[in-house]
Amino acid sequence: MKRTVVLGAVVLVAMIAAACAPAPTPAPVVQTVVVQQTVAVPQTVAVPQTVAVPQTVVVAPTAAPTAAATSTPVPPTPVASVPADALAQKGKLLVCSDFPYPPQEFYDDQGNPAGMDVEIGNEIGKRLGLQTVWVNSVFDTIIAAVKSGKCDIIISAMNITADRNKQVSMIPYFQAGQSMVALKGNPQNISTPLDLCGKSVAAESGTTEADYLQGTGDYKGTGKGLVDQCKAANKPAPNIVITQKDTDALQQLQAGKVAVYFADTPPAAYYTVQQPDKFQLVGQMVEPAVEGINMPCGSATDCTTAPLTPLGQAVQTAFKSMVTDGTYAKILAKWNLSAGAVK
Repeated sequence: MKRTVVLGAVVLVAMIAAACAPAPTPAPVVQTVVVQQTVAVPQTVAVPQTVAVPQTVVVAPTAAPTAAATSTPVPPTPVASVPADALAQKGKLLVCSDFPYPPQEFYDDQGNPAGMDVEIGNEIGKRLGLQTVWVNSVFDTIIAAVKSGKCDIIISAMNITADRNKQVSMIPYFQAGQSMVALKGNPQNISTPLDLCGKSVAAESGTTEADYLQGTGDYKGTGKGLVDQCKAANKPAPNIVITQKDTDALQQLQAGKVAVYFADTPPAAYYTVQQPDKFQLVGQMVEPAVEGINMPCGSATDCTTAPLTPLGQAVQTAFKSMVTDGTYAKILAKWNLSAGAVK
C-alpha cells in the first residue's frame, strides 16, 4: 500500500455487508498435514530518551495451528495438467492458508474449511484433476512453508507487494482494503491513524497492516509507516502488539488491551457485523490492494520477472477458466465480495 484514502460511506456499507454471508458446507476432511511454525522473537533495542520508539510485543498464538484437508470431485477433463514431480504429494494440490480469516478462510461448525478462498482453491484443484488439501499455516512463515515444499500454493488473502513478489510468483485473484476495529462506542476516540500515536494497536505478524504500523516491508524508508508519521507529527510512538494469528489480535481488542484491531476490510467488517454489540469499524480505510495466489518460481533468485513454473501456469489456466465461465463471479457473489473481483 503506498497511500491511504478515505472511502465513501457507500463503499464502507458495501464492505460491511460483504462479511455477512452464510458459510457453505465444503467436502469432509480426509487428511491431516502437520505444518511446523517459526515464532518470531522480539528484539530489545536501546534508544536515546529524546527519540520516541514504538514498543512491539509479539504475542504467541492461543493454539498451535493445525492442518485440514478437503477432497474435491475429479473432473473428467482437466483444463490443464501438472507434472507429478511438481507436486508435494501425487494427485493432490496442497494449499497453505492462514485459518481463520473469515469470510475468506475459516472452519464451519463441522470443522470443515470454508470461505471464498477455500471455494476458489477447491475449484482450481478440481479443474486440474487434483484433490485439494488445505494446510493451516502461520501467516508470518507461510512463504517459507510453500518454498520448502510443505504445500504447493498459497491462497490466503495475501497482498501482492514488491518484497513478497521477490520470493514467490503471485497471480492476482482478489482485492481488498484494510480497516481498524474498536470496541463498541469507540472509547478511545480513534478516527485517524495518527490517533493511534501513543496508544496500543494489534495486528497479525507478517501482514501489510503490521508493515504499515512498524514502517517495515514496502513502507520501510518511505516515511509513510505509522511510526514515522507519529514521529513527524511530534507525537508519541504507538505501542504495536504483533500476534501470530489474526484471531489473537482480535482477542487483544476484546480484552481491552489495545485501542484497535487492524486487519483487511473483509474480516474486519465480518467481525463487526457478526458481533455488533462488541465491535465497530472506525477511522479510515487503506486503499484496496490486490491479493495473489502464490507459488515458488523455481531456481530464480527474484520471482518478480521470473516466468511461471509448470504448476504456476496450470493454476493460472484453471483460474482464468473460472473467470471465463462465470464460476469465479458466482463464488464472490455467494460471499457478497463481488466488489473485490479482479479483471
